[in-house]
Amino acid sequence: MDTATADPTVTDDARGRRPGGGRRFGTWCAALLFAGVSTVVGCRVADTDGVTPVPQLLAFLPWLLVPTAAGLLFTVLARWWTGAVWGVVLLGLLAWYIEPYGKTGDPSGPPVAELRVLTSNVEFGQATDALIDAVRRETPDLVFVQECEYTCDAALKRELAATHPHRRAVEGGGSEGSVILSRHPLAPTDGVPGTMGMPGALADVDGHTVRLQLAHPMPPLPEQVRLWQRELDRLRDAAAAGADTPAVFAGDFNATQDHAAFRRILDTGLRDAARLDGADRTPTWPTRTTPAFGAQIDHVLVSEHFTATGARFLDLPDTDHRALLVDLTLHRP
Repeated sequence: MDTATADPTVTDDARGRRPGGGRRFGTWCAALLFAGVSTVVGCRVADTDGVTPVPQLLAFLPWLLVPTAAGLLFTVLARWWTGAVWGVVLLGLLAWYIEPYGKTGDPSGPPVAELRVLTSNVEFGQATDALIDAVRRETPDLVFVQECEYTCDAALKRELAATHPHRRAVEGGGSEGSVILSRHPLAPTDGVPGTMGMPGALADVDGHTVRLQLAHPMPPLPEQVRLWQRELDRLRDAAAAGADTPAVFAGDFNATQDHAAFRRILDTGLRDAARLDGADRTPTWPTRTTPAFGAQIDHVLVSEHFTATGARFLDLPDTDHRALLVDLTLHRP
């Protein structure tokens, strides 16, 4: 008589035929978590933004450590050692890509001018009053304002004309309006065409020409990913067009360093000012969950002619974006 078969206390798992229900459940949970993370990480490795929902998830790439760690816990409980190796590889790739992207290094020339730059998305003009207070308090030299609709534009003209008499604007309602305010004289440029306003200018900073470009491409909504990529590509082309001139590109890029389209902008030689000051992963959106959780999609990008210090993220009421304030030093080439 086969006593192992007859003995009801001997389980299928003990005989090695198949795992129990709990182990099967753990294996499936781990596999599903790893498959989802692998899709996003695979696009990051391939240097592509993929298709929905990958672009949206790439914005939160560091947070994929959470489902990966959960998957590893399931593999241990299920004793699925092949899956554990899978999870460890994913953790290693995530740790690698969480590292800052782009060039660093200080200019070799002597400093010739100082600039304080503020960028803020005021969410359909709702945070205009808070922005005006911040400008008066922080005294930036350059202010880049996104989603500044007609009433916002009028308020900035009325309240800040004395301190920031120079401006370049694309007027529009809702999210379409954008404004650059400056203490320094501005000469007009064509800017970058986009669904939302992206004005440009040439600033005369103590006798030195500095290119200014406001950035506000469309967000990567499921039905607008291609448009988002095209508008980021236009910003890349604008950055590459005048690499020899000191430049500041600032605004709501609707992208992080984990998006291939944004990295192509950095590949032109622009550097993220927040990263230069050690704040490259500080979230700026959405304010409902920052700074505990979010993505840094608001940036000040500068050419190699600048050093950056004092990056600060300002919490303004009535907007879903944090403002970014950074001090720049322009160096002679």
